[in-house]
Amino acid sequence: MAEKPSNQDFDAVRKDIAKLLHQPEYDDGSAGPVLVRLAWHSSGTYDEETDTGGSNGAGMRYEAEGGDPANAGLQHARVFLEPIKSKHPWITYADLWTLGGVVAIKEMGGPDILWKGGRTDYVDDSKLPPRGRLPDGAQGSNHLRHVFGRMGFSDQEIVALSGAHNLGRCHSDRSGFEGAWVNNPTRFSNQYFRLLSSLKWEKKQLSNGFQQFMYYDEDLDTELMMLPTDMALQTDPHFSPYVNKYAEDKDAFFSDFAAVFAKLLELGIQRDDQGKITNADNEKGGYVAAPKKNSTPAVSEKSSDDKVATEEAEPLRLENRKIRAKL
Repeated sequence: MAEKPSNQDFDAVRKDIAKLLHQPEYDDGSAGPVLVRLAWHSSGTYDEETDTGGSNGAGMRYEAEGGDPANAGLQHARVFLEPIKSKHPWITYADLWTLGGVVAIKEMGGPDILWKGGRTDYVDDSKLPPRGRLPDGAQGSNHLRHVFGRMGFSDQEIVALSGAHNLGRCHSDRSGFEGAWVNNPTRFSNQYFRLLSSLKWEKKQLSNGFQQFMYYDEDLDTELMMLPTDMALQTDPHFSPYVNKYAEDKDAFFSDFAAVFAKLLELGIQRDDQGKITNADNEKGGYVAAPKKNSTPAVSEKSSDDKVATEEAEPLRLENRKIRAKL
């Protein structure tokens, strides 16, 4: 499809994404949180100074980006979305991945987020950003400002965007950390900020050597966690006022999060007055969607999607069942 699809085309995709969020065998029974993480990681490689990376291209289809340790586990999200790609082959992966996050947030009780389509898919891996641009949860305030500042985010926007930690959980075999931030990790709210600002968090060292912070909720018999970067938001004098603001004012958080998440998904995108993307790849090729993955094994070391081909969806399903059984 050379031209950008209509709003009606995208509305049909939105409805189908909403239908697939219920995944009883995955984590807390929902694909929503991992779809949000996919949208964030596919956009958060942007560098403002060099104008490289960002949400255009769907670079995670290639090993150089999909195989980045920071993206471990996101093959689950990409496999969840493959039936949508099969039903709507015209949509680009770059649009599908970002739209998936927007729909998931709304379906989990979050705000409406402005989303614009038109991203294209790279035809090879020559324009992929270098690894190391995504945040490291083991670090502190300076690291957060370095990573997010590179993308053009302010202190307030860094804190608002961190509110996505209200969703999902960490896995020791992916990030090295383990556990959920909040009691209900499939419901979007400001609980992350309320817990971060009000509870006494104790340092805990995991068996793999990673350090995180924990709070044991005796009433629910549940252990919650925070990353070192989360704690940095509470202790840094410039971040903490926004943590307290969002803990006290859910509406303010929802409004600011909607704005910053929309900004995140537009990183690296250039549009004209009519909203048409004017990036060089889009100008030369129009709306170019990579084909859906084959049902045969990948054959190239640079093959798409971290060498997770369609026939590997069943092993992922079985792995999800094991993960669910542990919860």
